[in-house]
Amino acid sequence: MKIHEVVKWPEPVLARVGESVTVFDAALKQLVDEMFDSMYAAQGIGLAAPQISLSKRICVIDVSFKKNPEEKIVLINPEIIDRKGKQVEEEGCLSLPEIREKVARAEWVKVRAQDASGAWFELEGEELLSRAIQHEIDHLDGVLFIDRLSRLKRDLVIRKMKKLIKNGEW
Repeated sequence: MKIHEVVKWPEPVLARVGESVTVFDAALKQLVDEMFDSMYAAQGIGLAAPQISLSKRICVIDVSFKKNPEEKIVLINPEIIDRKGKQVEEEGCLSLPEIREKVARAEWVKVRAQDASGAWFELEGEELLSRAIQHEIDHLDGVLFIDRLSRLKRDLVIRKMKKLIKNGEW
């Protein structure tokens, strides 16, 4: 199984809107498996295709981090169709290592997406799952969690990342 490298900010693919998936074949199923393996290898609970340099609308989520195989979620061409409430919690991102900030998200979301076979389904999530769904779909839209911070906070974070890059620590 291939482990894909997770790209880091400011990689341009992270700022692009992903292309819709139109072919649902064995190669796609293998890619989904590789995305789960890559996510686990990077110690994450979610991974979007742009994070492995693929500008496609695919993301995988496992908030149980391998503890509960039934909780593995594949979202292809997802869109949030309803959201309620508000939660403000700390978030991190595999593409922004060592950066953690509080981000406001909906408490509950309903998403419509396709599975690896192309079948449409709807899924509801709350709390951590809701946050993970919103975070990963943001990646498919070229949005990073730091884009959801106040301009001042975002500028401070970007300065910190640029310093890490300059020092060869990124």
